[in-house]
Amino acid sequence: MVSRVIPVDAFDLVIFGGTGDLARRKILPGLFRRFLSGQMTEDSRIIGAARSDMDADGFRQLVRDAIAEFGGAESKEAEAIDKFAARLDYVSIDAKGEGGWADLAGKVRDGVVKAFYFSVAPSLFGDLAERLHLHHIADAESRIVVEKPFGRDLESARALNQSLAEHFQESQIYRIDHYLGKETVQNLMAIRFGNVLFEPLWNNHYVDHIQITVAETVGVGGRGSYYDKSGAMRDMVQNHLMQLLCLIAMEPPNKFEADEVRTEKLKVIRALQPVDHHHIVRGQYDKDGDEASYREDAENPRSFTESFVAMKVGIDNWRWAGVPFYMRTGKKLKARASEIAVVFKDLGHSIFEGDEARHRNILAIRLQPNEGIDLQVTIKEPGPGGMRLIDVPLDMTFSEALQLEADDAPDAYERLIMDVIRGNQTLFMRGDEVEAAWAWTDPIINGWEARNDVPKLYDQGSAGPDDALMLMHRDGRRWRDIKG
Repeated sequence: MVSRVIPVDAFDLVIFGGTGDLARRKILPGLFRRFLSGQMTEDSRIIGAARSDMDADGFRQLVRDAIAEFGGAESKEAEAIDKFAARLDYVSIDAKGEGGWADLAGKVRDGVVKAFYFSVAPSLFGDLAERLHLHHIADAESRIVVEKPFGRDLESARALNQSLAEHFQESQIYRIDHYLGKETVQNLMAIRFGNVLFEPLWNNHYVDHIQITVAETVGVGGRGSYYDKSGAMRDMVQNHLMQLLCLIAMEPPNKFEADEVRTEKLKVIRALQPVDHHHIVRGQYDKDGDEASYREDAENPRSFTESFVAMKVGIDNWRWAGVPFYMRTGKKLKARASEIAVVFKDLGHSIFEGDEARHRNILAIRLQPNEGIDLQVTIKEPGPGGMRLIDVPLDMTFSEALQLEADDAPDAYERLIMDVIRGNQTLFMRGDEVEAAWAWTDPIINGWEARNDVPKLYDQGSAGPDDALMLMHRDGRRWRDIKG
């Protein structure tokens, strides 16, 4: 099955930080793939802007190299790369000074969609926003894209929101979380609201609990100094896992429109119960032979920063009262896997006896790798000799079910950038949503800092600290196995 490609309007996209790691790994190769798909019009242009002193030809070569390294199989198409490179331009710019801004103003056109991607440190957001208006580069129809981290607490998030609001309306601001661009994440809404099978069961009458897991096999080597100031709670839970929780738990919006969807997500965050410290487990990966420990990777032998966190969360509303949400994320775990599992309750009454009665339906949404959906159902085990029941998955792997080659599926960044050009904010966080998430997160972080909580050590290649297993065992439940 070939996905339908709908071209976007002509645009000028300025990428501040256009020579940086994120631009080279994700943004520029993603834009090349959208160009190959035919989604970009002939007169669309991409302008890199950074401190690096180079000309347009130097930037084009940087982009060629990035496509060759990160762009996939299509990167070998020399003619296509030449055509894409012809759309590129570059400006050497000083984010905090005046250098390069007049040059940029002369390159950005009127009469096309104007979008500005802030792929830079959050400390530069306000400076860029101010100078875009000071030099009359942005207008009332322009859009800006800002990357996380969007603050490190409620106070800093409010300050960032305020600095952007001085120059741009909320309708112009796109706070990007690449998890929301994943095909399976978007399919959460399609599954829930597009099928009569699930929505009637999506409540505390039928759901026993929900598990959200984002596991990584890599450590923090190479970015240890940054990560040690952040930790799993700020780096993953406050944004990525929070967004997954919202999509699973939110009420049906009146319409599938940006503000309708985001308002329902905001209601979920505001309904989150405060988390008791007994319902939180923090961990750090230990040394394993030649593999460094977290503290060695972070170059901080006294670090109390967590590389793993698990927690039990409740939601105060009619739909989810009494249903626990278990969330966990960590580095150096046994497999790279992201999954949401909706575990349904036992049968109210079973006609089968003994162990044959102990079976549950589970809807598992795989976000990575092998994006897809499993629905675990109970059937009779084949063969004679009585009624023996087993659980089997009804497996829909997207690439197989839709006959979709892996290279054909748009990357999350590709999809989200095209949504920016379209002016569709559905998959982007609103300012009040970000602040509400920090308002819930801050007391948790402040609590363990006040108590000087020390993270539990865990083995590399494991499922995390043993205390995380006990978090569910105390409730008579258990985590699903982490599988790649």
